[in-house]
Amino acid sequence: MTVRAQASPAAQKSGARAGGGPGPVLGRAFRILGAFCAEHPAMTLSELARRSGLPTSTVHRMLGDLIEWGALERGADGRYRVGLRLWEVGALAPRGQGLRERALPYLEDLSQVTRENVQLAVREGCELVFVERIAGTGAVPVLTRVGGRFALTATGVGLVLLAHAPSEVQEKVLAGPFRRFTERTVTDPRTLRRMLGDVRRDGYVVSDRQVTMDALSVAAPVYGPGGEVVAAVSLVVRHGIRSAHALASLVCTSARAISRALAEPAR
Repeated sequence: MTVRAQASPAAQKSGARAGGGPGPVLGRAFRILGAFCAEHPAMTLSELARRSGLPTSTVHRMLGDLIEWGALERGADGRYRVGLRLWEVGALAPRGQGLRERALPYLEDLSQVTRENVQLAVREGCELVFVERIAGTGAVPVLTRVGGRFALTATGVGLVLLAHAPSEVQEKVLAGPFRRFTERTVTDPRTLRRMLGDVRRDGYVVSDRQVTMDALSVAAPVYGPGGEVVAAVSLVVRHGIRSAHALASLVCTSARAISRALAEPAR
């Protein structure tokens, strides 16, 4: 006779499974929250149902709990948006908050000296996530935002993070497919492998007009206390205005300063 373990009443209410992992209720909640993105920051009930792939009645039923907890908010226009409570919880992620707090003074210094865009990113699986971005006065527009995800193969910070990622991550990314942003976006795996080797050798990388045709980025690795690369910092400048290699020393200096700050005991 097979005896199945029963989840506790509390677990059943939360939607958790006895064997671990999200249950039906949590799974549906995650699908609703996952429907939001930079292109769809506010949606109606029907739009949420369509993007989450759930029945409208199910989404309507769950929205009440999500709003009550603060994960979502409903505006005067009737559209639903991500709530402040969810942002507050997300801000507690140690890789984002602790790293950002230690790095921010040096990012601000770099921005003031150059008046260009400064970015800080970490790797999440086979993508990168921007944890900070400072827009320079009159700097070239960029496609990035704090909390936004991006491909590892096109940006300066992405190439740095990929160059220092585990080999299995590198192989998975280099197997493609690759998104082509401009005519200069590198999509050849052999060329990308050479670029990753150059990053490890030189300590920085220049991504020239790979994301937009009017910008290039210079990026360098940030090391954690254990000597592992935990983030990447970059300057994004208008193509043709400054020498990218002349900016490399500034970026590397900032990256080393952030690495030293991360190595210091927390106060």
